[in-house]
Amino acid sequence: MATTLESENSRPDEDKAQMPHRKQGGWITFPFISGSIVGVGLATTGATANFLVYLVQQYNVRNIDAAQIANIINGCLNLAPFVGAIVADSFFGCYYVLVFSSAIQLLSLVIFTLTAVVQSLRPAACNIPGTDSCQAASKGQLTVLYGAVALLTIATGGNRFNLASMGASQFDKVQDQAVFFNWYFIFNYTAAIAGSTAIVYIQDSISWVLGFCISLGGSAVGLVFLLLGTKYYHKPEPQGSPFTSLARVIVATVRKWKVELEPEPVPRYLHGNVEMALQKPTLSFSMFNRAALITEGDTNPDGSIAKPWKICTVQEVEDFKAVCRILPLWASQIFLGMSIGCQLNLSVLQALTMDRSIGPHFSIPAGSIGVPSILSFIILLILLDHILFPIWHWLTHHTPTPLIRIGFGQLINVVSMMTSALVERRRAAVINRHPADNHPGWIVPMSALWLVLPIALAGAGEALYFPGQVTLFYEEFPNALKNTSTGMVAILIALGVYLSTAFLSVIRHVTTWLPDDLNSSRLEKVYWVIAILATINLGFYLVCAKFYKYQNTNGTEKVSVDEMAAS
Repeated sequence: MATTLESENSRPDEDKAQMPHRKQGGWITFPFISGSIVGVGLATTGATANFLVYLVQQYNVRNIDAAQIANIINGCLNLAPFVGAIVADSFFGCYYVLVFSSAIQLLSLVIFTLTAVVQSLRPAACNIPGTDSCQAASKGQLTVLYGAVALLTIATGGNRFNLASMGASQFDKVQDQAVFFNWYFIFNYTAAIAGSTAIVYIQDSISWVLGFCISLGGSAVGLVFLLLGTKYYHKPEPQGSPFTSLARVIVATVRKWKVELEPEPVPRYLHGNVEMALQKPTLSFSMFNRAALITEGDTNPDGSIAKPWKICTVQEVEDFKAVCRILPLWASQIFLGMSIGCQLNLSVLQALTMDRSIGPHFSIPAGSIGVPSILSFIILLILLDHILFPIWHWLTHHTPTPLIRIGFGQLINVVSMMTSALVERRRAAVINRHPADNHPGWIVPMSALWLVLPIALAGAGEALYFPGQVTLFYEEFPNALKNTSTGMVAILIALGVYLSTAFLSVIRHVTTWLPDDLNSSRLEKVYWVIAILATINLGFYLVCAKFYKYQNTNGTEKVSVDEMAAS
């Protein structure tokens, strides 16, 4: 969601209004961009959705180590698109970054396929994968595998945000852009579901080689579709990154740290390219006002900036302050990514130990255990927009604010973690009833469908807080930063995933709750710790939300976060 909404606003409306007559762009580009979205999405999901299982079963990586590695990779995959969007906006433009990243993705899938085809690129097979008794992969084998992962990360950085941005730039009318983004959602999530179900099933039940070949084919199709539409695309020029101005405020403040803020006569501040003797920044975060204070040598005789990294405009300083004001709320969202990262990877490991059969001839792939989260996200999002929010408005005469949506989403996240703990308690009870059968690799006689409820709850929570985050950042960031404000959500996800890796490492070092044999673990306690921390984080969020004042209401009716507590 963050990806598409950020891209939707990647070109100001006034810029679109200046180019009503274009020979390129429009709906003729839609089939080519859509084909690329599906191909790229299928390739990425097909290569990563089952990667934890690939590490355990084919590379003999121990279970918890594999979960931590998968977390690190997921963090990189979520952080890289933010960097890729900045590179496209600042230097090369979306089209050329997309062509490069699509080619890199194709190369990465070739290497992934080779790791499955060439036996010497993997360690010897093991009867009980994920335990110490298995032969570890060599440095050379891991170098090839992680090289493919690194290439895929670079490719994802270049195409995830920029495909949506490229599609939006083909249209001048806001209505056309809205229709495009609806289809972007459909194609993106359809590809994700197909990769997480069909390809994962093929990898688990038929052949890893065939599964990676399908992903490779998806990557090739995506690149071909992208290139076929080249002559029809409108290719906007790079616009420069707004984060440069934020960095300039920090640098200018540091360089003028010893400058007095209130010398006599009245200090002069820079407003645009014109010196305004009476124009002053606000008093909040006043230490940064130094960045806009004009000192000797900062400006040219005509009033223009002479030293960009020593002087900023008042507006740039105020934009920086607006970001500072929202940072506590932003920080209160990081734990969500951590809890979801832990839950998803641990659920995959749980599924590997449970009965995944549905009927006599079908078994659910462990790597597909996250699909209920995607489905519940889509279903609840539709219900919220078309049923629940209209009912809320009818009863309260208010539209739920982004802060309220995020708060309820965090509450559901807490419930999801508690549910995971209760499901694990039941799994542990089943294991205790069969002590004689409990050995590494033993399949617990309990259906993996028990894992669906907590994972679906996690997706439902995401349907509330994810769009709420995007809306909050877009509404509250200053106008100069609208284009990339929603990219902050990508950083949230990445930081959360990295923290989940660190959290599991701490648990392993200070407790005995997470041995490699999950059937001997105390996983229930891990989930309860996450649930407690999530509850504390919810309290921190409520405090931040209570004291936050909306900066840019845009005439929209707002209600206090206190209403959430009352509800």
